[in-house]
Amino acid sequence: MEIGVDIVSIFRIKKILDKHADAFLKKFLSLEEIALTKYNPQTIAGFWAAKEACSKALGVGIGKHLSFLDIQLTKNHNNAPLITLINNKMEYFEIKNLKVSITHETEFAIAVVIAQ
Repeated sequence: MEIGVDIVSIFRIKKILDKHADAFLKKFLSLEEIALTKYNPQTIAGFWAAKEACSKALGVGIGKHLSFLDIQLTKNHNNAPLITLINNKMEYFEIKNLKVSITHETEFAIAVVIAQ
């Protein structure tokens, strides 16, 4: 079991979103994920933190072995976040299960990911 954590400034995400809008979002979110965020800066920051935390749990960071778009976020029927990797990456990292927790307050979004 491995754990990754990340913290993001919501203000920083909002500034980038205001300046680059969809071009920024499409660099790290799928169209389905963008729809889930409803363009809410807190949610977007939480998704960013979750993807960064996932890369840290896998011990590689975002780069050569793992891209933002290899990590997929959805929500369950209670609106709680769910996280997975595209199939070949689950096999590549020998991951059977990922768990995510995302929280945000006025200034920051924080995510923790457990990889098993």
